[in-house]
Amino acid sequence: MTDPPTAIDLAKDTALTITWADGSVSTYPIAHLRRMSPSAEARELRKGLAENPLAILPSNPRRGGAHDTPLTATDAELVGHYAIRIRFSDGHDTGLYTWEYLRQIDPATTR
Repeated sequence: MTDPPTAIDLAKDTALTITWADGSVSTYPIAHLRRMSPSAEARELRKGLAENPLAILPSNPRRGGAHDTPLTATDAELVGHYAIRIRFSDGHDTGLYTWEYLRQIDPATTR
């Protein structure tokens, strides 16, 4: 089990920065967090893309077509001592990012 962070900083328009108990720092761009959402819907979408990389991504009816604004985080809340829930400007808010999952998707260590 991953220890909880010692500091969390959410810059809603750019990134989530976490300082871990071991002193390391991870920075997660907002778009990366949204793309890697642990929600069931996002997991299935990633699975489908892995099976067929030419698949067309579904449009999101909550965003306004040509008037889209950049994706941002609109809010975040701690869930117990094990996770954070992030609400995104596209309306998505169903993924719980556990500390362990965040370590796994750290952009500095995964490609």
